[in-house]
Amino acid sequence: MKKLIRTLVIVFLFAGVNFNAEADVKLPRIFSSNMVLQQGIDIPFWGWADRGERIEITFAGNTVRTRADAEGKWKLELPEQDYGGPYKVIIKGKNTIELDNVMVGEVWICSGQSNMEWRVEQSNNAEEEVAAVEYPEIRLFTVPKAVSQFPGDDISDGAWEQCTPETVGGFSAVGYFFGRDLYQELQVPVGLIHTSWGGTVAETWISPNSIADDPDFSAKMIELQQMNMESYRQARLDKVKALLGGEIPTQDLGMVDGKPVWAAIDFDDSDWQSIKAPMYWEYQGYVDIDGIGWYRKEVQLDEEATQTELMLHLGKVDDSDITFFNGIEIGRTENKYDENRVYTIDKKYLKTGKNVIAVRVDDTGGNGGIWGDPENQLLVSENEKIVISGDWKFRISKADVSSVNLGPNSYPTLLFNAMINPIVPYGIKGAIWYQGESNADRAKQYQRIFPALITDWRNHWQLGDFPFLFVSLANFTQPPLLPGESDWAELREAQTKTLALPNTGMALAIDIGEADDIHPRNKQDVGKRLALNAFKVAYGKDIVYSGPMYKSVEFTNGKAYVSFAETGSGLEAKDKYGYLKGFSVAGADRVFHWAKAEIVDDKTVVVYSEAVSNPVAVRYGWANNPDDVNLYNREQLPANPFRTDDWPGITK
Repeated sequence: MKKLIRTLVIVFLFAGVNFNAEADVKLPRIFSSNMVLQQGIDIPFWGWADRGERIEITFAGNTVRTRADAEGKWKLELPEQDYGGPYKVIIKGKNTIELDNVMVGEVWICSGQSNMEWRVEQSNNAEEEVAAVEYPEIRLFTVPKAVSQFPGDDISDGAWEQCTPETVGGFSAVGYFFGRDLYQELQVPVGLIHTSWGGTVAETWISPNSIADDPDFSAKMIELQQMNMESYRQARLDKVKALLGGEIPTQDLGMVDGKPVWAAIDFDDSDWQSIKAPMYWEYQGYVDIDGIGWYRKEVQLDEEATQTELMLHLGKVDDSDITFFNGIEIGRTENKYDENRVYTIDKKYLKTGKNVIAVRVDDTGGNGGIWGDPENQLLVSENEKIVISGDWKFRISKADVSSVNLGPNSYPTLLFNAMINPIVPYGIKGAIWYQGESNADRAKQYQRIFPALITDWRNHWQLGDFPFLFVSLANFTQPPLLPGESDWAELREAQTKTLALPNTGMALAIDIGEADDIHPRNKQDVGKRLALNAFKVAYGKDIVYSGPMYKSVEFTNGKAYVSFAETGSGLEAKDKYGYLKGFSVAGADRVFHWAKAEIVDDKTVVVYSEAVSNPVAVRYGWANNPDDVNLYNREQLPANPFRTDDWPGITK
């Protein structure tokens, strides 16, 4: 899944760097002016200096001293503080560092894949949300994307910022809306550390020691530890060169002095390769290549078709495009990889006979090219629809080969090394997590990997079982006509089972997804539901924080009586007629049928079907997109999808 992915050059993040040659005391980049320090715990600081150098930190009237060890590393803890600020932190060694406008409050890690990375400016009501920001005591920090073969000591960039209309637009939407709700309720400074990467799998966020012995990943870990990175890069670079004919173009050959020469109707593309569209070019042999690729398609028009304007339905383009018709630009879209392109072609550009569509695609990372549904690739006139999916001519005009380096999913542990380890043990209250889409085909494995990740992070921070809150996958793809198996449902089940770990919470998003977009724009409710979990799990508030959760089932006289926990003030069907939807039942044959369901009391639903006289299993919301699920509690929180059976699923 893509999602603002950019494959970066592998960064060693100062792992093993010898700071002894530097006289100045240094701090990791996670410490800066405007930061928030966690209240109620001893506050860790660490850094580097000359071996044996004396370090002194003064903060909020307290001064603590230590010395750098033989490797030039130092660490100390400041006494715990109640929320407040702003403060100044003064760090003295042979030099002095002053950090200003420092607050004490609640600090949360915000991590996962693209739905955590999704920005405020991409979300519902973005302009209004950004303009309304007046939260100088909410502070934001974004960890830069990087991968590392070994655990790193620092990140390459980053600084804390106050939350303002100028800074919030590019920040994690889920993180911001979560933090906003915390601030409004708790009225204390809130610090949000955003460290996520779209399209990534869970195992890349786990430390080497924790995953090295896992039977599914031990071989990959041995390979990673023994890898010579330069040899790896050169081998992949040679492969790309061979694919592109021996040379790697570094300038866009399709544009000469600003003119789109490869878009001209009479341009000779006879030596270009054939490619299918819509389909990512990576799926057609152009692996490890980001950059610019040109597509050309010849279309025949009769005289009648040239008398009115045409509408070009190009499909989706990953990431940006400039589209031409007979050499004339008819439209462009930047950095909207999941948006269908529809452009108008003025009739004055149309020719009887041969016409040429040319598309310049700029792929900034991950998959690239024209993609989507073939049904959305058409040239439409008043009286005709011309199908343009299928074979196109194609050529790479500029190649960015940074992707010949390790990508974030190339091996386990790469993102833990680069984007988590360098910020440990910065004082935090807890973590929020939105990830799982990229592990859905291995949902059974996720039952083991996800709890291992949580335990791993807790072990590294040494703050006990700190609160770890996560988002159950939102509904996505077209809803099923018949009940059946689902990898996303199994992933949600794995997430639900993870609630067995102490101090965990799960925000449900089963009712706010979008069938055609893996990135639902409604991030406000995701943040709000995570915040409800935080108020309960992290702050001990006596509130209704979850939708109904399956508790037990009893089969009697051909009906299933399902009991629920977390029902709040009672169950409710969100339907003007009071009908419950989304339930199915099966008998001993394990064939599921849609079922009728009725609320019996505030904690119980009865489920039955004329097609199943003796039901032995009930499922609810068991699909990638169970779009009609409508069981809620009266606090308007949706019920968690579930199954009562433990029959083998479809994932490994």
